Amino acid sequence: GSKDAILTTIINFNHEKMQITWAARKLFPQENVSFSYTFDEGDHIIWKPCPTYLLDQDYNYGCLFETEGPTLTISIRNNNGSKELYSKRLKSDFYIKPSPPENVTFLWKEDTVTVSCNKPNRAVRCLTLELQYKSKFDKDWQSRTAKCCSVREQGFDPGKCYYFRVRLKRLVPYCNVVHYSSDWEAETFWMNGTLLDSCDDGIKSQSNTVIVLICLLAVLLLMLILSILLCKWQRLQKSVMPAIPDPKYVFADLFNDHNGNFQEWIDKTDPAVVQTELEYEEPECIIEAENQQEDDKNSDKQGPQENPFRFSEADENNDFKVAQIACMTPASNTIASFAGFKILMNDDMYVML
Repeated sequence: GSKDAILTTIINFNHEKMQITWAARKLFPQENVSFSYTFDEGDHIIWKPCPTYLLDQDYNYGCLFETEGPTLTISIRNNNGSKELYSKRLKSDFYIKPSPPENVTFLWKEDTVTVSCNKPNRAVRCLTLELQYKSKFDKDWQSRTAKCCSVREQGFDPGKCYYFRVRLKRLVPYCNVVHYSSDWEAETFWMNGTLLDSCDDGIKSQSNTVIVLICLLAVLLLMLILSILLCKWQRLQKSVMPAIPDPKYVFADLFNDHNGNFQEWIDKTDPAVVQTELEYEEPECIIEAENQQEDDKNSDKQGPQENPFRFSEADENNDFKVAQIACMTPASNTIASFAGFKILMNDDMYVML
C-alpha cells in the first residue's frame, strides 16, 4: 500500500529470479530509463546493470535478473545514468511467488477426495495448498485451503464430472508483504474417482450409450415388423397364388428309384399296367333270350309244340333288354332307378343313362 509498492511491482520467482516492473509511460513519459541492482551490503557495493529489459513499444518497463540474496537494492536512472529517478531497498524473500505444486495426486474414497503434492525444498511453513473444484453444472469455483501439502474435501456426487485445479499460496503478512500464489496446476477432470480427458468425454460416453441402446431397440423393432409383414405376405401368397405340388412327392419312385429318368420309369411301369389289365377280364355273358329265339326257330321247322308256360311278347322283350344291360356292364356296377329311368353307376362314379 506504500508509494513505492504502487510505483513498482516486485516478484521473486521461487528464490530463483527477480522481476521488477514500473509504469514507464506514467512515471517517465517520453524517456527510456536505465535500471541497476545489487545484493551487496556495507561499504563495498557493486551495482549491476539490468541483463534483460522488458520492453513496451521500445520503452523499458521492467528488468529480469537472477536472485542472489535476501536483501535487494534497486535504482532507476535516466537514459545516460547521470540522474537517479527512483531507488528502493527491500527483502527479496517477502516477494516470493511460489512455483506450481509438483506431483499432484488425487485419492478418492466414496464421496471424499484428498489432494496432495510434493513438499517444496524451502519455507514449507509459509505455504498453503489451495484446491478449487466445480462440476459441469456449476458456474463458480468452490475453494478449500489447507496447510502444505495436503487438502481434503468431501460431498462429491459420483454421477457428476468435476474440474479440479490446485496451487500454492504464500502466507501474508508472516512470510510475504504481497499476496502471491503460484500458477494453477493443469486442470484435471474426475468422475466417481475416474480420471477423464475432459468432462465432455463423460457426457459423450453417456450419450453414446443412449445412442447405442436406441439403435438396438430400433433394430429389434424393425425385425419384429419385418417378421409380421413376412407372415402376412405368406398368408396372402397362399390365398392368391396357391402352391403347386412338387411332382417328386407324387411320383416318388420316378425321382427316388430312377433319378427322374421318365423313359426308364415308364418302361418298368408298363408291364405292371398290362398285367393289371390282363387280370381284369369281363365275364362271358350268355343271353338266354337269343338262345330261346334260336330254339323257337328250330321248333318251327319241326312243327308246332305246346308250351306249358306262355309269356307275353312284351315281357320277353323287357327281359331281353335287361339281360343285354347286365351283360354290357360289370357285376360291380350298381343300377339305380329314378322317375322311371334306370341309371347305371360304375366304380369311377360316372353316371351312365
